[in-house]
Amino acid sequence: MRKILLALVMMLAIGLSGCGYNTFQSSDEQIKASWSEVLNQYQRRADLVPNLVSTVKGYAQYEQDTLLAVVNARSRATAINATPELVNDPQAFARFEAAQRELSGALSRLLVVVEKYPDLKANAGYRDLQAQLEGTENRIAVARNRYIASVQTYNVTVRSFPSNLTAMVFGYSVKANFTVADEKALAAPPAVSFGSGAAKPASSP
Repeated sequence: MRKILLALVMMLAIGLSGCGYNTFQSSDEQIKASWSEVLNQYQRRADLVPNLVSTVKGYAQYEQDTLLAVVNARSRATAINATPELVNDPQAFARFEAAQRELSGALSRLLVVVEKYPDLKANAGYRDLQAQLEGTENRIAVARNRYIASVQTYNVTVRSFPSNLTAMVFGYSVKANFTVADEKALAAPPAVSFGSGAAKPASSP
């Protein structure tokens, strides 16, 4: 009886290995690791915001609306409990992504406003914060790309035969992924200006 049981266990193990079960486990762990790095970089950015706002406030006292927009966007972004389970909920994931996108937009507008204040741009503390923020945005992009690749691999396994049968048996389903904020904007040709002195194309005869 013991030998029979052992044989059944071995057959089950071989069967699970051949139908993608182990792939699901490794892919899921990769997604969790990638997601943790995404959150780590978003948190790094959120931690920079208070010092950035404080520094700008000291020089740009008339930009209260812009500063308030950054503060509120940070508050909304950090209020979302981004647990690993969030990646299994497309609606919650979309809210998280929208909040982070809002903070990105608010920070971009703030950096544009700073261009009007030469003294602030020359401040060593601001330059250091700006460099840290730029570095963090790059890290966010890298972390997001790794997460996108991890989810893509996992989702392909969920949808492919015969691993899709394993997915149905064990309840694996596709996970949410990052999307482009405005896909129509990507299709629009960039506006290029060569200044007023640039030669204009010849008119058609």
